[in-house]
Amino acid sequence: MTESTADRLIRRHFYERTLHVKVILTQAPLSLTVILMVVHAAAIYPQIFADPLFIAGLWMHAAVLALCVLVPWDRLPYASFLAIPYLDFAAVGFTRQGSLQYATSAGLLMLFPVFWLAASGLARKTAIVTSTLGTLLIVWIPILLAPAPVTGEQLGKPLLFPFMMMGFAMTVVTLTASMDSQRQRVLAKDTQLRAALNASRQREQLLATVLDTVPVGLVVVDGTGRDQLMNATHQAVHRLAVPEHLTDPAEKDLLVFAPDKATPLDPEERPVRRAVKGQAFTNYQVWIGSGEKARAFSTTARTIRSEYGRYDGAVIAFHDNTDMIAALAAKDDFVANVSHEFRTPLTSIQGYLGLALEEPELLPGPVVKYLEVAERNAERLSRLVHDLLTTDSITVAKSLTDVAGLVADSLSSARPAADVTGVELVTQAPSSLPAMVDPVRFGQVLDNLVSNAIKYSPDGGTVTVRAWADGGDLLCEVQDTGLGMNSAEQADAFKKFFRADPALKRSIPGLGLGLLITRSIVAKHGGTISVCSERNVGTTMRIVLPHAVSAADMPAAES
Repeated sequence: MTESTADRLIRRHFYERTLHVKVILTQAPLSLTVILMVVHAAAIYPQIFADPLFIAGLWMHAAVLALCVLVPWDRLPYASFLAIPYLDFAAVGFTRQGSLQYATSAGLLMLFPVFWLAASGLARKTAIVTSTLGTLLIVWIPILLAPAPVTGEQLGKPLLFPFMMMGFAMTVVTLTASMDSQRQRVLAKDTQLRAALNASRQREQLLATVLDTVPVGLVVVDGTGRDQLMNATHQAVHRLAVPEHLTDPAEKDLLVFAPDKATPLDPEERPVRRAVKGQAFTNYQVWIGSGEKARAFSTTARTIRSEYGRYDGAVIAFHDNTDMIAALAAKDDFVANVSHEFRTPLTSIQGYLGLALEEPELLPGPVVKYLEVAERNAERLSRLVHDLLTTDSITVAKSLTDVAGLVADSLSSARPAADVTGVELVTQAPSSLPAMVDPVRFGQVLDNLVSNAIKYSPDGGTVTVRAWADGGDLLCEVQDTGLGMNSAEQADAFKKFFRADPALKRSIPGLGLGLLITRSIVAKHGGTISVCSERNVGTTMRIVLPHAVSAADMPAAES
């Protein structure tokens, strides 16, 4: 059943009609019964039409029906329609009195006005009383107007009929009151439901508008994998994945590729299918579309669970990061070109410095010292340029190295910078800590971490370097009490060229490459590096190198 049909049926309900129509419909059963009575009398007992009382009753019924049709009840006070059932009492009285010889049950026509009064919902007690009195007068008036003396038996014999009408009126009043109460509750509930429905539609429209405004493709699937919601952005993404020669492609036919932009993804590995299988993931990279129209997307999925923990659907987000990938590629190309251009003058500088230092006896003492410092920094700059975009090509040559000595050398080199900013350097390591590491590369790791700790403590503080063995693992921590990072900055700390907001605001120098190179060196050692930080409290960088320490080479630990 459509909504329009349902609305039409509701509008046919009696209580929805106008008062004028209600009056006509309520009077219609009595009028129809009288008409049938006349037809029946004409066929069975035509002489009844000679009775003036019967004819008077019929004319009164016709007059009452005419009043129902012609009077503009909607313009009159609402209770004015009660005049009709009272007029019906008189019409029924004449009809009954004039048809006693033909139809002894004609008095039952009283049920119609009694029902009308009792079901009107107005003055219910009065309706019961007047229904009883009206019926009583109908049966008593003929007795009282008769020429013969009135006896108690004559008055008492027809009392059962008024009592029946009183009981009928009470029953109708009770049922009507209950039905009215129920109807009022239903109407109130209907009003609440309609208000809730309108509010739900408004929220749905608001949600659809918000989702269509978001520049991220969103699709919601139910527990069976069927699409329940798809915003305008994802509709465009889906059109991008549809091959030109297909109008309704299957999942396997969609143009979805791996991060290399060329390998078609297996249907079971595609984002929506993975979400339908109950998997949750973040930053799952795919390419959608082909040729120049292809776009790169970072996809994220979260499952929806019922109150019992059962899979009940998923939400999948598609974020277009094509421009970001292109920008990163352009930046990498730029840095690669710049680093390449740096190599030629650096090679020349290193060469001439080497030539100048071949005969140091010909140079003044301070000049030799200055040239050695310049050569050392030129070599450091050369390594930095080499590592700029080749972190994957970093190699390590492990040998048994005293890590405690590397820590001491790193702090010694960093002490002048620490003195400038008032940073106290603290060491917590044994006197000797032999481990299998690359001394040059691991020294570079310590230099980077200690340098960062000092730079990010511009207002002074303490930088503590700890190194110790835990079983066969080598652990090292560099802790500062400086600016610290929030959770978002910690997540990006090891990204290329990343600089935290405090560093940018306070113009702390740096390229954002130190931690990236550090992590690469630690990874080449087979270890991990993690960060734990809190804004304005400090940062701790923790390195773990598994199986780097040999128990046979370990001396007694010292604190």
